[in-house]
Amino acid sequence: MSQEILISTSELKKYFPVKTFLGGKTKYVKAVDGVTMDIRKGETFGLVGESGCGKSTLGRTMIRMYDVTDGILTYKGKDITNAKPAELKEFQNKMQIIFQDPYSALNPFWNVEEILNEPLKQIGMPEAERKDRMEYLLNKVGMKSDDLIKFPYEFSGGQRQRIGIARALSVNPEFIMCDEPIAALDVSIQAQVVNMLEDLQNEFGLTYLFAAHDLSMVRYISTRIGVMYLGNLVEITESNELYDNPLHPYTQALLSAIPIADPKRARARERIKLTGELPSPMNVPEGCHFAPRCPYATEQCRADGPKLREIGRSHFVACHHVEEIN
Repeated sequence: MSQEILISTSELKKYFPVKTFLGGKTKYVKAVDGVTMDIRKGETFGLVGESGCGKSTLGRTMIRMYDVTDGILTYKGKDITNAKPAELKEFQNKMQIIFQDPYSALNPFWNVEEILNEPLKQIGMPEAERKDRMEYLLNKVGMKSDDLIKFPYEFSGGQRQRIGIARALSVNPEFIMCDEPIAALDVSIQAQVVNMLEDLQNEFGLTYLFAAHDLSMVRYISTRIGVMYLGNLVEITESNELYDNPLHPYTQALLSAIPIADPKRARARERIKLTGELPSPMNVPEGCHFAPRCPYATEQCRADGPKLREIGRSHFVACHHVEEIN
């Protein structure tokens, strides 16, 4: 894996305005609230956290599906934070997405040939070359050229996701946002899709941002992992280091919830149960966002939000008292 930074964010924010009745003050859903991170060329950066923590919004903002509210977003060192559509065109072909739900990601009125033809047409590929390209793409994701004439309803969920992956690959991207790409698939199919993504990454030199709930699968596929809570990254480190030595109290609680197949080991393991409810992203707590649920929180935590800092080699944690905890 290269040490070259492909995509980088600095204090990146994405807020969604919420309309209020009778002309009241506009409120905002703070889906991403000041994320700073780098993704290196050729790596798989895993992103984990509870539902609603901002994983998908962060990824979609990074590929500029959403406009940036504040902060800085760079791709290969070039600032694309406020780039206009015409300026973004050269970057958008290099940044693609695989959607979570393969059933809603494909146009039900188009057959596979039409689905794959559209992006090829957008990049200006000559019509005479497109058929060969589409057959090549289907072959790469484990499907047949005969499938070009079929419609989405004729495929299983796993096959639809393969078509979505082929579509993402069609424009020769460098960076792919994998937005929980296995969440809607049968368990028996999930491993096949993840192994295929790894093979494609090695063959085409792809870089992934892999957002998922399945913590075991994230460990398997990821080079590094970021743990997200209420719009913030609270911990970033190498994959094995995170699972072997989680430092942030939220990460520790998250990992303690991973199921263990051995009943004896499962009964002997200490489960960390968080108290309280996940705060609303419309009304985030002052200071550390995790403080209302953290057993180690102090007045400092409630008054001053911690920034990511390097605790060990390439191990970053956003916690004022991590040394005391461990």
